[in-house]
Amino acid sequence: MSTYRVAQVATPNGPFDVVEREVPHPGPRHVRIAVEACGICHSDDLFVGGAVPGVQFPVVPGHEVGGRIEELGEGAQASDWNVGDRVTVGWFGGSCGHCTPCRQGDFIACENLKVPGWAYDGGFAEYMIAPIDALARIPDALTAADAGPMACAGVTTYNGLRRSPAEPGDLVAVQGIGGLGHLAVQYAVAMGFETVAIARGAAKAEFAKQLGAHHYIDSTGGTPVAEALQSLGGAKVVLATAGASDAIAATVDGLAHRGELAVVGVDPGPMGISPVQLIMRSRTVRGHASGTAQDVQDTMAFSALHGIRPMVEVMPLSQAGEAYRKMLAGTARFRMVLTPDS
Repeated sequence: MSTYRVAQVATPNGPFDVVEREVPHPGPRHVRIAVEACGICHSDDLFVGGAVPGVQFPVVPGHEVGGRIEELGEGAQASDWNVGDRVTVGWFGGSCGHCTPCRQGDFIACENLKVPGWAYDGGFAEYMIAPIDALARIPDALTAADAGPMACAGVTTYNGLRRSPAEPGDLVAVQGIGGLGHLAVQYAVAMGFETVAIARGAAKAEFAKQLGAHHYIDSTGGTPVAEALQSLGGAKVVLATAGASDAIAATVDGLAHRGELAVVGVDPGPMGISPVQLIMRSRTVRGHASGTAQDVQDTMAFSALHGIRPMVEVMPLSQAGEAYRKMLAGTARFRMVLTPDS
């Protein structure tokens, strides 16, 4: 019997244990992936903590997976996928195909979305099983450690910007320059936007400049964020990447007329935005989910073309607990990525 290792949590918010399991075979229209890298996303905490319905313990998290197809299940052979293909699996881990959003072609809004680590075991492991509609092909220019975070953090910010009303030359602000935001700033610059980075502390100004930002706003400085944005002409779009409802709400009055606040950072708390702030300047607020496997593939292709990469800290699977704690503490620079132990 061949075995593989997973990093699992047996109880809500329990410790990570690395255990061995029997190597599984993929079912119909599924593949087995040899995991080469898996990013740690803050939303993994929803599953580790049992904060969403239907989570079953023990949980194997991980939805920023980069690896290679090792085995094809029945029906997968008829697809375009082959053993050895380099693939990612992200937040979009497959759709049901029969709910109303799916029938309308809006697969990321699937009512039965299959998120790895929630619907099935994720990538904190040496192997994982995934449906073929979740797979995105990794370009040669990207390593597995590059590609994994692109399947969630990358596609979320890239898609959030490309589906916004902003056009090249428009003022676009990225609130937060952490795991999501450091990618968002790079994408905004590459898309031709006049890019503003918003973060806490004057010390981050130099880092924002290194990412390519044209302007930096210190949210802890004396000038309110909205006022600082208006002094630059008002933002066509603010992409809110940091999960802090108060900080997100503080950007609304910095939007230009018919400007859009696109929210991708998760915070369970309400945002303090009044109808007057929206109505008087015809502003909109939009929540944006991640993206389908095709969106992930688009993200990786754009990233390869423009030399955009996530900044990662790599740790072995055996140290999953330590890496996860760094992510929770906000000390990762900027994405923790697990790789198999050598």
